[in-house]
Amino acid sequence: MPTEQTAEEKVSLNRALGLTASILLVAGIMIGSGVFKKIAPMARHLWSEPYILWAWVIAGIVTMFGAFTYAGLATTTNRTGGIYEYLRMAFGDFIAFIFGWSFFTITGSGAIAALAFIFSQSVNTLVHFPEPFSAWKDVSIGHFIYPFADDGIKLFAVIVIGLLTWFNYRGIKQGGVLNSIVTGAKILGILLLIIASLIYVPAGTTAVAQAIQPAAVTGAALISGFFGAMLSALWAYDGWANITFITGEIKNPQRNLPLAIIGGVGIAMFLYVMLNYGFMRVMPMQQIAAIGDNQIAAAEAANVLMGRPGSVIIAVLIMACTFGAANASILVYPRLYYRMAQEGRFFKHAAAVHPIFRTPHIAFLYSGVWSCVLVITGTFDRLTNLVVLASYVFFALTAWGLIKFKRSGLIKTKVIGYPVTPAIVILFSLALIINNIIAEPKQSFLCMLLVLSGVPFYVWFRKEAKFKV
Repeated sequence: MPTEQTAEEKVSLNRALGLTASILLVAGIMIGSGVFKKIAPMARHLWSEPYILWAWVIAGIVTMFGAFTYAGLATTTNRTGGIYEYLRMAFGDFIAFIFGWSFFTITGSGAIAALAFIFSQSVNTLVHFPEPFSAWKDVSIGHFIYPFADDGIKLFAVIVIGLLTWFNYRGIKQGGVLNSIVTGAKILGILLLIIASLIYVPAGTTAVAQAIQPAAVTGAALISGFFGAMLSALWAYDGWANITFITGEIKNPQRNLPLAIIGGVGIAMFLYVMLNYGFMRVMPMQQIAAIGDNQIAAAEAANVLMGRPGSVIIAVLIMACTFGAANASILVYPRLYYRMAQEGRFFKHAAAVHPIFRTPHIAFLYSGVWSCVLVITGTFDRLTNLVVLASYVFFALTAWGLIKFKRSGLIKTKVIGYPVTPAIVILFSLALIINNIIAEPKQSFLCMLLVLSGVPFYVWFRKEAKFKV
């Protein structure tokens, strides 16, 4: 098994990101489409304003507990690979590979595909795309995948992925600067929308928010609905841990990486809770729940606040947010495939580093191509649910890995909340997974199929590289 002392490639990656850029990168990956869109499916699950706010708060708390867990793990290595490295050190090559493979097939590529899709969808609200294959929109694979539906939106999303892949191919510093600019702009835009919603006076009421009355949801239906709503919220929080994939390109990573994760998650959590509270001040629950899959809740709220100009403004804000999140994801995720290829656990050409730009340029190509395939084959909500479900399988394993490291003495520094926070992460992840298997068996089966598709590839890569297991 390769160790921490494995030799680097002759051309190494460049440590170019400081603390501020790293915090903004975490926030940039997280603040994308979910906060603007996911309140509608959450409303259909719960039909209750206080429960929806609690879903955002609890999802944020669990995410912050995860941030504490990963902050502790970040002290164990300064190499590119992040979560992959933590799992390899804790559980060996097979679990680490299955994580990396599922990230390629679902979690990372699916997130890029979903972000590009919603960015394209937002552009489509301003400039309607032609649909050259609309005659085939009802053609399906197993009545589950409709590759020609929304073909204009999908084709534009593919173009966006291609352009951002090319841009980040040319260097992490350029990608980091672009991310910092876009993230700063979208935080400012969200703050302005929050302020507008908080000072909004609904017709016929006072400036005080209307009383929030919980819906009559009880028992098993409440538990299932609450976890279903949190699945939506967790998509909006997803991506915070993926900065660990570029540990090898962060200055002083053992100090800056934990601070970046905690800082980025804190920013996102505050914005998410306040913005969703604002949405519910502006629109009644019945109106939110009635928002269709091809509509955006934030655009509807902005229309109430500012009329048609508000819809245009929010469409531009969502475009900035999803564009920035897609850029940050494309910048970060190929570093995982690069690290796997270095260890002989991915297609070997992905280990190449560009001699001029010092980026894993072949890994970028693998990531971009598969993300485009997922754009064509999936819808936004299906992709995001698969991303979250797969993520939390390995989220639980990583928290368990922290407990192993602490018990063995590998991590000697203090970890915030240990051992309570990793235990909560494990229990929450198991509850989320079990609930989704019961509530969405077809979706859960597809997720499991994509994860386990890595088994034959593991055997093949092991044979090719002849590494020990």
